[in-house]
Amino acid sequence: MVNWLILLKFKKKLFVLTFLLFAQTCTANHNLFWLHANSGLWGFFGHKRINRVAIFSLPPAMFGFFKENIEFLTEHATDPDKRRYAVEGEAQRHYIDIDHYALGGKNPFEEVPKKWNDAVAKFSEDTLQAYGIVPWHILVMKYRLQKAFETKNVDLILKYAAEIGHYIGDAHVPLHTTENYNGQLTGQRGIHGLWESRIVEMDAENYDYFVGKSNYINNVLDFSWNAVYTSHMAVDSVLRLEKELTATFPSDKKYAYETRGQAVIQVYSKEFCDAYQLLLHGMIERRMREAIIAVGSIWYTAWVDAGQPNLSELTSTPPSPELLKELEMLNETFQKTEHKGTICDD
Repeated sequence: MVNWLILLKFKKKLFVLTFLLFAQTCTANHNLFWLHANSGLWGFFGHKRINRVAIFSLPPAMFGFFKENIEFLTEHATDPDKRRYAVEGEAQRHYIDIDHYALGGKNPFEEVPKKWNDAVAKFSEDTLQAYGIVPWHILVMKYRLQKAFETKNVDLILKYAAEIGHYIGDAHVPLHTTENYNGQLTGQRGIHGLWESRIVEMDAENYDYFVGKSNYINNVLDFSWNAVYTSHMAVDSVLRLEKELTATFPSDKKYAYETRGQAVIQVYSKEFCDAYQLLLHGMIERRMREAIIAVGSIWYTAWVDAGQPNLSELTSTPPSPELLKELEMLNETFQKTEHKGTICDD
C-alpha cells in the first residue's frame, strides 16, 4: 500500500528543490539588494522571489508561457520601486496608511469606503493620494493585465504581470499599512528593513514555498482590502515584539557590521533576527506565502476574465527590443539617481 504521507512530503521537497534551482539567479543582484535594503516592500530579493514562486501556482494553460518568461518576471518585479524615484505619483501606489483614518478610535476599515469613487467623495482624492492607494491600484493593474491578455500583447502581459506582483506583495507587508511605517514614531527606526529585508534575506531558503494552486478571485478589490486588513492586524505585534526584545537584548549584540560590495554597513545581528523571528512565530514566512498565492491567483483571475486566451500561441515570443530598452533606461536612471530617502524613511 502506498504511504501517501511520505509521498506528499517527497513531492513537497521536490517542488522546493525545483524552485530553488530556478531561484539561483535571484542572488545575482545581492549587492544591489543590500545597497537598497529599504527601497521597497520585501526588499528587492523578496519581491523577486514572490513573483518567481507564484509562477508555479499557475494552471498548465498559463504555466508554459509564464515559465518561459520566468527570468523577466523575476527581474522586473522591482521595476515599480525603481520608478518611484523618477515618476511622480508612484510612491503612494505601494502602501496605505490606513490608521490615518482611525480618528477618535474609529475602525478605519469601516470609515474608508472600499470603492474608489466613494472614498474620493468622502475624503478627497488629494487625501487618498497622500496616505496611499495600494488596494485600489491593485485593481487598476488587474484590469490592465486583463486587457493585455485580451489583446495578446506579450510586452504588456509581461510588464503588468511583473508589476502587479510587486503591488500585491506590498499589500502583504504590515508596516505598509501604518503611518508608523519605519518605527519612526516609536523610536524603532529601521524596523521596516529588519522585517521585510534583513530577515527574509537570511531565512528565505528555509521557507516553505508549497503554497498550492492559484484560485479564481470573484472580487479583486475586496481581496486586496482583505490583504491590507490582515497585514494591518499584525502591525501591533511587529512593533511591540521588537520593542520588548530590544529592552531585554544585550545592546552590544543587536547590531553587526558586514561588508557589502565596497561598503561596510551596520545590520541587525543574526542573533537578534533569530530571536525576533521566534517571537513572531513565523509571521514573515506566512505573509510571504500569502503574497505568493495572491499573485498567482490575480494573474489567473485576469487571464480567466480575459476569456482564457491561448497563451501557447505566445510562447517563443520574447519581449520587444523597445520594451527592453525602456526598462534598461529605467534601471540606468535608478542607478544614477541620488537617493536622498525612501518611503520607508521619515
